Amino acid sequence: MAALLRLPGGPDDVGELVEALLTAADAKATDAPALATRWRQLAHDIGDALDTLPDPK
Repeated sequence: MAALLRLPGGPDDVGELVEALLTAADAKATDAPALATRWRQLAHDIGDALDTLPDPK
């Protein structure tokens, strides 16, 4: 599945979202390990997708 995400801050906003997901996953690791794992996977998937984008010109 693909999604279009428009953020006014561009890649910097996406980086903050990834950091937020990882921070939230760390906070939930004990209480909800399955949810924490899912959030970590989402963060890594977003990061991997960003790595496939061409360099801005």
